Amino acid sequence: MKKIYVLGIGHNTPVFIDLAEACGYTIVGLYHYNDERTGQIEHGFEVVGSFNDLFSIGNLSGMNFLLTMGDNNIRATLIDRILQQGGSVPCMIHPTAVISRFAEISAVGVYISAFTHVQADTSIDTGTILLSGVNVSHTNKIGKYCFVAGGATVGAYTTVGDFAFIGQAVLTISAKVEYIGHHAYVGAGSLVTKSIEPYQVVMGRPAKVIRMINHE
Repeated sequence: MKKIYVLGIGHNTPVFIDLAEACGYTIVGLYHYNDERTGQIEHGFEVVGSFNDLFSIGNLSGMNFLLTMGDNNIRATLIDRILQQGGSVPCMIHPTAVISRFAEISAVGVYISAFTHVQADTSIDTGTILLSGVNVSHTNKIGKYCFVAGGATVGAYTTVGDFAFIGQAVLTISAKVEYIGHHAYVGAGSLVTKSIEPYQVVMGRPAKVIRMINHE
């Protein structure tokens, strides 16, 4: 039996619990960011402590963890800390997902949900999440700690930088979008017809820049 602990309690938590269970894991406890929920029951599972409680254990060797927060930066920080303390954040691919044998998927913290398709010669790096019904076309490179929401299609020949967010039902046009920059944000339903620079927030059909993300 593969046991796993869940980090983060929110609206996405049961979604990722479903994924873990579909991948053969048994949930043995939840951790919240603070101690306000300790001892409570969430979706049938006990909240066993806070993040501070977890990391005070020291050696996390032999323990598996599932991170359910949508914030890419928080997820990256927690994965890094878990790995430093010897824990494991396994890759999870739903049984209904279709992954080309020519695709390359990181073994650390990648979550691929139901009915998602990753085509040939595409790579998915550490800590990236692809929700249900995503289509990642061939010859793409998706960076670290990205979040691709349900129903999005990433057209071919695109490099997606680290920490990028691609909203629900976004469509990027193959061979027109060379890159989506790191920390860029693409609003739901957008039609992307050209490259997006780092930290740009774009929305619309076609997508246009509406602001820049403050990163100072």
